Amino acid sequence: MTSATFPPPKTLVIASRESRLAMWQAEHVQARLRALYPDCDVRILGMTTQGDQILDKSLAKIGGKGLFVKELEVAMEQGHADLAVHSLKDVPMVLPEGFALTAVMEREDPRDAWVSPHYASLADLPAGAVVGTSSLRRESQLRARHPQLRVEPLRGNLDTRLRKLDEGRYAGILLAAAGLKRLGLGARVRTEIDTDSMLPAVGQAALGIEIRADRPDLAQALAPLNHGPTALCTHAERAVSRTLGGSCTTPIGAHATLQGTTMLLRALLALPDGSRSLQAQAQAAVSDMAQAEALGRQVAQQLREQGADALLAELGTH
Repeated sequence: MTSATFPPPKTLVIASRESRLAMWQAEHVQARLRALYPDCDVRILGMTTQGDQILDKSLAKIGGKGLFVKELEVAMEQGHADLAVHSLKDVPMVLPEGFALTAVMEREDPRDAWVSPHYASLADLPAGAVVGTSSLRRESQLRARHPQLRVEPLRGNLDTRLRKLDEGRYAGILLAAAGLKRLGLGARVRTEIDTDSMLPAVGQAALGIEIRADRPDLAQALAPLNHGPTALCTHAERAVSRTLGGSCTTPIGAHATLQGTTMLLRALLALPDGSRSLQAQAQAAVSDMAQAEALGRQVAQQLREQGADALLAELGTH
C-alpha cells in the first residue's frame, strides 16, 4: 500500500449475496458510503453463491463457509465489483492471495439467540426436544450443557430457518442475535445466550469489507468505515483460529472484549458431540494489530498445551 492520496471515488460496486440479511448488510455499507461520498454512484451487485445453492448438505461436508465468499471474490477479480461485504464469521481465516480485509465495521450484539414459539429458554425444554442449528460450534456447546436434547441440522438463509421453525420441525433454533436485530426481527428472540454459556463464533456480529489487495485507492476510501476496537477484537479472535489451523467448520468459539486498552480474549475448541472441550483465556494491553495477533496466538498456544492438535486431528482438520 502506498501513502499517496487519491481523489474520492466516482463509482463503487458492492458485491453481495442475495439473501435478505446479506442485502441489508450491503445496503448499510451503501448508505454509509453515499453519506461519505455524495457524488459517488454506489451500486450493489447481487449474486448467488455456492453456499446458498447447496442446502441439503452440511457446510462441513461441502467445503465450509468460504463457499459464501468465492463468487464475490471472482466478481472483484474480473472487475465487476470493487468491494464485497461479508459477515466476518463467514470469511476464511486466510484470504486468497491478492485480496485484503480492508475494514471491519462496528460489531452488533455478538451473542447467540434462542428462538422458540413455545419455550422461553433452553432450560425449559423437555428431554428429547429437537433443537436446530447449522453450527458445529453451537452444537458442541449445546450437547455439553444439555445432553438430553436432540440436535438436528438447520440450513438456509434466516427467513428459511424461521419458516422451518414455524412449521413445527424444531422446538427451537439457535441463531446469531445480530442478524435478527439487523432485520428488525429482534422480537423473535426469546433469550440472548450470555457468552459464558455459549462462546460466539470468531468475528460474530461484525461486518468485514474485502477488496483486491492492489487497490490502495479503495483502501483509503473505505478507511472511515473501519471501527478500531471491533477490528482489534476480531483480529485477536481470528488469530486464535488461524494459529490452530482450524477451518471455518471447526467447532471453535472465540470472543474478545476491550475495556480501555485492556483486552480479554476467551476461546474454546470442542468436539461436535460435546464430549470434550478445551477452553483458554488471556488478558493483555492491546492498542494495535500486532498486539491483538500476539494475544490470539497466546490463547491458541494455551489450547495447544491442553491437546488442541490431537482434537483437531480427530476432527480431520489436520
